[in-house]
Amino acid sequence: MKGGIMSMRFNLFPFLFAFAILFLSSPVLSDLILAKVDRRIDLTSQIVRTTTSLKVENTGSDLVSEILLSFPDNQANHLAYLKATLNEGKGKVKASSGGGLPVEVVHPKDAPPALAFYSVSLPKGLGKGDSVTLDVLAVFTYILEPFPEKITQADIQLLLFQESAHYLSLYAVKVQSLTVKLPDARIESYTKLENAKLQGSELKYGPYENLPPFSYLPIVIHFENNQPFAVAKELVREIEISHWGNVQITEHYNLIHAGAQSKGEFSRLDYQARPYVRGASAFRRLVAKLPPRAHSVYYRDEIGNISTSSLWGDSKKTELEIEPRYPMFGGWKTAFTIGYGLPLRDFLFGSDGKRFLNISFGAPINELVIDTLSVKVVLPEGSKDISVSVPFPVKQSQETKFSHLDVVGRPVVVLEKNNVVPEHNEHFQVYYKFNSLSMLREPSMLISGFFFLFVACIVYMHADLSISKSSASYLAKLQWEEVRATLQQVHNLISRCLTTHDKLEASLRDLSRTGDVQACKATRKSVDSSLKELSKELKSPVAFLQSSPQAAQILPKVEELIAKERDLQERLMAKHSTVVDCYEKKLGGREIENRIASHQQKITALRQEIDDLMDLIDEI
Repeated sequence: MKGGIMSMRFNLFPFLFAFAILFLSSPVLSDLILAKVDRRIDLTSQIVRTTTSLKVENTGSDLVSEILLSFPDNQANHLAYLKATLNEGKGKVKASSGGGLPVEVVHPKDAPPALAFYSVSLPKGLGKGDSVTLDVLAVFTYILEPFPEKITQADIQLLLFQESAHYLSLYAVKVQSLTVKLPDARIESYTKLENAKLQGSELKYGPYENLPPFSYLPIVIHFENNQPFAVAKELVREIEISHWGNVQITEHYNLIHAGAQSKGEFSRLDYQARPYVRGASAFRRLVAKLPPRAHSVYYRDEIGNISTSSLWGDSKKTELEIEPRYPMFGGWKTAFTIGYGLPLRDFLFGSDGKRFLNISFGAPINELVIDTLSVKVVLPEGSKDISVSVPFPVKQSQETKFSHLDVVGRPVVVLEKNNVVPEHNEHFQVYYKFNSLSMLREPSMLISGFFFLFVACIVYMHADLSISKSSASYLAKLQWEEVRATLQQVHNLISRCLTTHDKLEASLRDLSRTGDVQACKATRKSVDSSLKELSKELKSPVAFLQSSPQAAQILPKVEELIAKERDLQERLMAKHSTVVDCYEKKLGGREIENRIASHQQKITALRQEIDDLMDLIDEI
């Protein structure tokens, strides 16, 4: 099947030659030739970088202001980054002040359908006999194909790369050569052509001379590459500016190993024993190059902090080495978050009455491919007149984020880009206006909040929040409190009466033990005196309850309680008199019990009724 795919791709290019005549008929294009082409392709990682040096000569009489670059569709669909610069030198057109020349996609008339064209604008027209040397950097993703596509834990990862030994161009080429840089590992196979030579980890094709436009010579390289194929399916990078001196960076990664898919079972024991044999295709760690003076660095996932990381740095750089919770084999996924703070003065500057943030766009992890990157720049609340300068096309939008003590929210600039590679890690600028007095808003809110809290506490402590003393409800409450206090007084007096009754009963028990009739009579006399005093004390609270409308419902129970107590008192006195009389007549114990049996039965019933009434008053 692999051979069939290759065959279809390679059979496409004879079809391109039919269109070459159309381009050669154009007076502008036919006047340009490539005097020398040196290509170098780097296959040492998952990202393929092609560096091409083009010496372009104008052999015609017309002035030429642009040069067209062409790529097959299978490469153009995976082109992540393209940059063209002038190579300064004696006799050459000098480079422009910017780092790269303007590059844009064009669709030339009658162009071959299987090619994509990019126009490079020259800073100065190329006249007759003039030449210029261009350095073109093209970065591709997903063009290295794992072959086989699925491997076991013990297998190495083999990749397939397809290219043309001839430089594909719509211009004629005088001399060209190709060098392919491979990893320091074995090469399974490669296309052997004339002038092809393998030297160490470099495979060289050429030189080839006098090539016509759209010349194509297919080559295939099958080689080992166990470098990390780390791909962030989604990366959200939040940059929050605080004018109090800090820039907080938070990066949320959804990572996958995009190399050959892992098949079969995974053995942790085998991996621990020989990780570079039983896990050669897996990657165990990644390195993130953070800006200098990064601080408060953390690395965690949904479970919590991940301790398998190390951080070191100096005045020029800070490096964070992170290790996932498990080795990453082909197709395996993980998600984690990296956060760190940066000094504000290193990244925020002022110009023409505006402030601007100057910070890098991409991710700090080495050789990471990002399918979808979202950079969110959170500006301070109150920022206005916001503008953005990015050195390459991005999708731009704005949203609002609310944080602590925010009123209208913080403006957020959202920049989105697909197929991001390390070459996109260039600086971009976010310009905005901000009134310095706005920095006092949050401290003022805190100070005001605490001030009003303390004032409220002072007012509460000194204010009389009780109900008006002249209102009917307040008077009714006071009257009810008096009724409750009086009921408590009655309860206490009845309790004392019951205690006195107990003394009378105790004197009878002492009489049965000692036979001392005189002592029993003395106790009786003392009890009579105490009960009379308690009876007098009860008259006042009972009179109050009788006169208070608030006690109308409870008064019958109080009167019943007093009546029961008096009845109990009379029964106890009668019992006491009977027992003393029997002892004076020297009657037997059985005779005494018979005489007081009726009294004792009534006393027991009365005590139970009094206890119930006392419990009722307690509940009130």
